[in-house]
Amino acid sequence: MRTLRLIGVGGALAYRALFNWTTPSMYVGTLLAGPTFQLLFFAYLGRQLGVADDGFFILGNAVLAASSACVFGGTMAVSNERRYGTLGHVLLSPRSRTVIFWGRVLPYAGNGLLIAAFTLLMGVLLLGLRIPWSALPGLALALAAGSLACGFFGLTLGALGLRFRDVWVVSNVSAALLLLLTGVNVPRSGLPDWMVKIGQVLPITHAAESARSFAAGRGFTAAGPALATELLVGAGWAVLAAVLLTLFEAESRRRASLETL
Repeated sequence: MRTLRLIGVGGALAYRALFNWTTPSMYVGTLLAGPTFQLLFFAYLGRQLGVADDGFFILGNAVLAASSACVFGGTMAVSNERRYGTLGHVLLSPRSRTVIFWGRVLPYAGNGLLIAAFTLLMGVLLLGLRIPWSALPGLALALAAGSLACGFFGLTLGALGLRFRDVWVVSNVSAALLLLLTGVNVPRSGLPDWMVKIGQVLPITHAAESARSFAAGRGFTAAGPALATELLVGAGWAVLAAVLLTLFEAESRRRASLETL
């Protein structure tokens, strides 16, 4: 119970303290309007080029919409502590830092799920996508799995903030990679083999595949393997984040560089 309380309460308090989109107008413009216009852009571009139907782009961009909040949020969960000069207090805690930072991913993943659901709703209302009611529970699971995997991916990037001064360059490049390599806007069948292999270990790749299967009415039998793979990818990034946090914390203590910007 103490561990669960640390994850839940600690994550919520850190989210309130470190969340950067503090005004409603900035939140709407950055995290709601931005993904919606991106969805419309790729949907109409896909129509013009004949790449795929609207459903392909709506579901792909709905999953992708969670990445902004989750990837950059997971990064902020670590790097903003250093930026605001409070990282030393966190690392002096007698509790497991791995558990502390894992708990910080959950609010960002929840926020990402909300944004993904909103983007999907906009696709349904503006572009007329029809989704069977029976597919909604599965879609919710696919969006949640993608959001959680993105959060742990962002936490891995945030762990680099214990070692590197400017982790935002890495985060921006990683966000571009998610757009290009995960099959959300470009069918993976048209990508080179090396890009497909990289996409296999990135978050949202398998979540998008699972979401499309659910929306097509194929059920858990067809969509379940991709959903399970997405959860496995998220678990892998969570473990990598924990390893990097431990290694870079020890190295930063040895070099006395925890608060160096």
